[in-house]
Parts: sequence; structure tokens; C-alpha cells
Amino acid sequence: MAKNERLQVNALPKGYRLPEYLIEKPINEGGFSIVYLATHLPTRSRVIIKEFFPVRYAKRIDTGRVETVTEEASRSFGMGIKRFFNEGSALARINHQNVVHVTNLFRANNTVYMVMDFEVGRDMRWYIKRKNGGLSEKFLRTVFPEVLSGMKELHKNHILHLDIKPANILLRSGGHPLLIDFGAVKHMKGLTNLEVKGHTLTQGFAPLEQHNHGNIGPWSDIYAIGATMYACITGKPPPSSPERIKKDKLEAEIRSFEKKKYSRSLLEAINSAMKMDMTQRPQSIDEFLLLLDADVSASSKIMSFLNKPVLGNGRKN
Repeated sequence: MAKNERLQVNALPKGYRLPEYLIEKPINEGGFSIVYLATHLPTRSRVIIKEFFPVRYAKRIDTGRVETVTEEASRSFGMGIKRFFNEGSALARINHQNVVHVTNLFRANNTVYMVMDFEVGRDMRWYIKRKNGGLSEKFLRTVFPEVLSGMKELHKNHILHLDIKPANILLRSGGHPLLIDFGAVKHMKGLTNLEVKGHTLTQGFAPLEQHNHGNIGPWSDIYAIGATMYACITGKPPPSSPERIKKDKLEAEIRSFEKKKYSRSLLEAINSAMKMDMTQRPQSIDEFLLLLDADVSASSKIMSFLNKPVLGNGRKN
């Protein structure tokens, strides 16, 4: 079954009423959730709603209720609901201009729904495709510090995104980025290393420890940021980390872009973020920001870019 056909079968239909919300249309389906555009009826404002719907072991019945396909799947479904709710609750406590705001969590239809602000913009994937890569160093040094600021807030609250990629960075008017789509988010209990099994990952953007179910942490999100910056320069995702074990020419390829108007410090920061050995990467967002700003004088050029619109004239309300 094609993806669009599967979405139509699994998703709630247009006009379906949830408590205080009216479904306008389904937008996308991932391995564990369905995303909708909806209207918040009391305020008539648009919102994004994410519904916990694990495709492998869930089905929709006529009333809209979600049920498991087998009795054996019930335990996994129950554990998944608990994780989804706990991780959504952690995200709801985040209030940062570069992280999509979670406004509500509620239970209905035997599952859980996460409500987020609706924002106008285009994801970074669109800009990469439009320019076929080759996004300028000014663009990178303008947009990514704000992305990293949002990530720092997540990490401060012991939350890992674990699926950072161009499609999950929305660029609003003025070039102000927003981290979206927390389908793979994990809540760290304290600062100890976290081992996670069965989570979502994206080929090319996920570090080896995600593929191998190893110890993940802030360094894992930093790898994905480096991979996203690589895509901005080259126009394509990097090779997957398991492929890089067999034959790795990535560092040399990144350094070759110094001939194409990118500074050595920027390219070295990307290389550092994408080290295969997690212990050789920056271990925190602050460490990575220092690398990005390595050749900048006391009045940081990176930070001076933040108030300059790159992709439009101001921010839409």
C-alpha cells in the first residue's frame, strides 16, 4: 500500500471532532504517530496535533478508536502510550523561541494526542533543494546558532531530539528556525548516558550509536546537526554511519569545500560534529558553539547575524 493510501486508511478523517479540536486534514504519518492540521474550537486558531499511532501494531476502527492488531501487542502499545505522554509532558515545559511549543496533551480514542502551535514557514529541506546545496556560510552562521540555542534548552531539560535533519527545521520569515517533529524525542533521567532501543532514526543523519542501540546523549544530536550542515553545503545527506565504517572519505570531502568559499573553522566544526567516535565529538552545545566561533573576534560575528533577516523581511505573527 502506498504511503498516501495508508495515511488515508489510518488517519482520522477531515471534520472529525476531538475534545476542543476539529481535524482539518492529516499531514503526515511516521512509524509511531500521525500528524494533523486542526482547529482549536474555543479560539478558532490553527494547531498541529500529533496522535500516538504505532503503525506496526495499531489499527483504526470505525469510531476513531485505536486498538492493537493482536493481544500480544497490547503491552507494547501501553508502554508506548506512557512514553509518548511522558515525553510530551517534558516538552510542554519548554518555552523557547526556537522549539515548537507544546500547548496540550490529552487522552482520547484509547490513545494520546500532543497539541503544538501552528507556525508558518518552509522546512530547511526546501531551501536546500531550491539552491541544490551551496547555502552560504552567512546562512549557516545565521541559522544554526539559533537552532543550537533551541537544542541547548532541550538538553538543559534532559531532552534529546534524536531526529534532527533539514525536514525537521522550519524556517520562518526572517530566517528564524524552529525545531519541529519530536517523533524520536527521548527524556534523559539525569545526565547519565542513555541506551535506547527501537527508536526512530534517519539514514545519514543518525550517528552510529543510534544504529547500534548504544549510549546516546547530547553528542548524538550534535552529530545530526553536523550532518544537517553538510546537507546545506552539498545538497545531499551524508553517507549513513554504518556505510562510513566500511569506507569513510567524509572528512576529506568536507575539507575540500574550503575551495568553495567556506572557512576552515566552519568545515572543521562540521567534521568535529560528525566524528564516528562519539567521545571525539563536542560533548555539549556550548563546546560546539565555541568551535563555530573559533576564528571570530570578541564581538562575535555569529551572534551579530542573529538579528539580520536572511530569508524575508521580519517575522510573521
